[in-house]
Amino acid sequence: MKYNRIFLIVLDSFGIGNAPDAEDFGDFGANTLDSISKSNNFNIPNLKKLGLSNIDGVYLPDYDSPVGKFGALQELSKGKDTTIGHFEIAGIISGKPMPTYPDGFPDEIIKEFEKQTGCGTLCNKTYSGTQVIADYGEEHIKTGNLIVYTSADSVFQIAAHTDVVPLEKLYNYCRVARKILVGEHAVGRVIARPFNGEYPFTRTADRRDFSVEPSENTVLDKLKANNFDVISVGKIADIFANRGITESYYTHSNDEGMSKTLELAYKDFKGLVFTNLVDFDMKYGHRRDVDGYANAISEFDNWLKNFIPKMKYDDLLIITADHGCDPAYKGTDHTREQVPILMYSKNIKPENFGTIQGYNYIGKVILDNFDLRWFYG
Repeated sequence: MKYNRIFLIVLDSFGIGNAPDAEDFGDFGANTLDSISKSNNFNIPNLKKLGLSNIDGVYLPDYDSPVGKFGALQELSKGKDTTIGHFEIAGIISGKPMPTYPDGFPDEIIKEFEKQTGCGTLCNKTYSGTQVIADYGEEHIKTGNLIVYTSADSVFQIAAHTDVVPLEKLYNYCRVARKILVGEHAVGRVIARPFNGEYPFTRTADRRDFSVEPSENTVLDKLKANNFDVISVGKIADIFANRGITESYYTHSNDEGMSKTLELAYKDFKGLVFTNLVDFDMKYGHRRDVDGYANAISEFDNWLKNFIPKMKYDDLLIITADHGCDPAYKGTDHTREQVPILMYSKNIKPENFGTIQGYNYIGKVILDNFDLRWFYG
């Protein structure tokens, strides 16, 4: 059957372990789902019903009669971050990792950034996002210098207090950095990290991502070029540098993202709703908050019981993730893991896919559904 509307929801960082190359990334044994399943807050009857607990290698009791198609996706790209994961979903396999800076950014990058912004910088190290504002926030307020830092991911992050640097000015500084970071220094994302309040300070919900443009056409480009709707919810438009998007809704939380996705179930369109729910990663994975993560996935599961009845006969729901971020694992970074794929429609025939090589399987499903020829790149 062909579907008029596809709802693709990325549970940002909801890994299920078992990546055969996890050790190559320093992530042997990482398993986000297994870790949060041990929390008393973990309650996911609807995801189990769709087949999550029946995926090969998932350490949960099997559901007797799952109603969806389900399986594991193994990433082919050389990375474990948001940009590479989403690009692979949309058809781009990244043969080499994006540049990272464990020792900070080189002097020529920092000096050019300072020259073009007229601001000094602080830190320039790998740092936890909450700790960096605690350690450098007061100096930033006194001097006006921008807090620049990175992580194990390919990111250039700029933190600033909203009383010192208004949001639009911070976003403009990020645009400056994005133009500087090209060629060998083309990081996956430049991220605005505004914070407010007093020591130890609080990050606001006004984060913005300024991604490197996809190097080739994506599934989104192809859909848009063929007059299908491509509706972004959350940071999807940011991740794809607004390429291939016909309509976008920026959200500040999982709750907003779920609410907007449910609202779009009442909208008349033909094409794709592409939603990213970032709280799993940003609020709970990186902060190594097992109970918070478990509670967030339980809230999503509870939302599903309201969304699924609103689906039309010719709607398809796909749930997946872009990488792992095991909240019980060492450090604060993403973890290399397999991710789930759950597919549901009102007339779908349940099936265990096993393990599929490549997140781009999702892109193929979408293009095949709309009778568009698959391409590599």
